[in-house]
Amino acid sequence: FMRRHGIPTAPHHAFADLEAARRYLATQPAPYVIKADGLAAGKGVLICATREEAEQGLRAMLVDKAFGASGEQVVIEGFLRGEEASYFAICDGTDFVPCPAAQDHKPLGDLDRGPNTGGMGAYCPAPLVTPAVERRVIERIVRPTLAGMAAEGHPFQGVLYVGLMIDDADVPHVVEYNCRFGDPECQPLLMLLASDLAELLEAAADGQVSRVQPRWRTGAAACIVMASGGYPGPCEQGFPIHGLEALPDSPDCRVFHAGTARRNGDWVNHGGRVLGVTAWGADLGAALAAGYRLVSRVGWQGAIYRKDIGLKGLKRDPGGRPATNVAL
Repeated sequence: FMRRHGIPTAPHHAFADLEAARRYLATQPAPYVIKADGLAAGKGVLICATREEAEQGLRAMLVDKAFGASGEQVVIEGFLRGEEASYFAICDGTDFVPCPAAQDHKPLGDLDRGPNTGGMGAYCPAPLVTPAVERRVIERIVRPTLAGMAAEGHPFQGVLYVGLMIDDADVPHVVEYNCRFGDPECQPLLMLLASDLAELLEAAADGQVSRVQPRWRTGAAACIVMASGGYPGPCEQGFPIHGLEALPDSPDCRVFHAGTARRNGDWVNHGGRVLGVTAWGADLGAALAAGYRLVSRVGWQGAIYRKDIGLKGLKRDPGGRPATNVAL
């Protein structure tokens, strides 16, 4: 689709045969991006530094069926350098309403180390997406996407999520599309929405999104994901979660349940990503400080979380940087 409509993305080829994939790999420079073609719970992307590592990933997907039917076909992509951001547009098939950009944190560990996950935290708005970058995203990606969908007989109504890689020259490329709000970007994004989400979605469904002007709060919001020990692999589950009952009842602080269950009157962790601890602040530093204060009051045996959520944004927006770094 992106090739047909001139939308910037990484060079890519799809393979269902291991030997064909290995031959193509030999013609490409490292590092390599290998993706399972189907849904894989946010874990089907491998960033491989060497050809040997990439071949192991190909074998795991195509031969060992590590992702089941989702890995029966793989996509080998060129590695895009830069910084990632998530851009959202609520579309009615022809027109759209833009939303503030967010930045997700995919790797498990601090400073973007470790395996990829479904997302360990996010903040919004993202200083990386300046007004100039947003104009490029709209003109080079969002408008051509909507026009291309309509031209091919599938006008798009709903939430268009564009995963971006923005290089050092502020040029955006598409990493992925989704047709939904992303997790954990949804939590801080909607904490900034001051008007009625239902009105906006209804207008999109009715083909009249241009008649609605959403109102956005000033300041920033951040979500810190608390996950089970072992995530994104097999997780240790069933431990009581303490501290939830004592959290403040405030519209500026919310703890969203993701992987929890109720047992014998207690909340227990029941999945990989367990809680999305989300807070609003007058600036990014204040939002992160409030979020990490909440994190310090909640926990369970083996709970893990990143301590550097928002650090990239603080580097770009020193006006919001606290006197003492709230995380590292």
